[in-house]
Amino acid sequence: MKVFNLIVAGYGGQGVLSLAEIIQRAALKEGHDVRGVELHGLAQRGGSLLCQVRFGEKVYSPLIRKAGADAIIALEALEGLRSCYYGNKERTVIVTDTRVLNPSPLSEKKIDADNLVKEMKKFAKRIEVINASEIVEKLTGEIAMSNVFMLGYAIRMGVLPIKRETAWGRVSERIRPQFLEMNKKVFDEAFKR
Repeated sequence: MKVFNLIVAGYGGQGVLSLAEIIQRAALKEGHDVRGVELHGLAQRGGSLLCQVRFGEKVYSPLIRKAGADAIIALEALEGLRSCYYGNKERTVIVTDTRVLNPSPLSEKKIDADNLVKEMKKFAKRIEVINASEIVEKLTGEIAMSNVFMLGYAIRMGVLPIKRETAWGRVSERIRPQFLEMNKKVFDEAFKR
């Protein structure tokens, strides 16, 4: 593999930074040259967040150019659409959760995930849609581990060129011990979907 370009998108508090870091550590463990950058401006919990991760034979810059992404992992559908600036109709694969958060606290109008996915198709070769938040909530009673589910799902779908064992090893290094068992359950569930 020459260089693999990945966008991880979502909102602050969803585990976007943790997911990007886990992927970077996994790629490094597998012997790749790795570069990454967070583009979150003033985003805090609830603010828009985008991470760029590049890994491969030799990577000189952490930045991904417009239409340069091989894959986009979106922890929320609206952020998936926003990150389509990096999408390429010929090669980008988007993996997105169907969850949609309100774009504004002032707006009561809900945005339909199906319409967002329809718009994403203009920018991507393939889209994998999964109701990750709902699956994780049924398994654990909360949605905090959706990022770990999305990691496993992206690997299972062949979107993320990282080995399952390597990824789980990095998750187990990053997550506090008291949450490992539930994260393992969520990660394993992704490979059954």
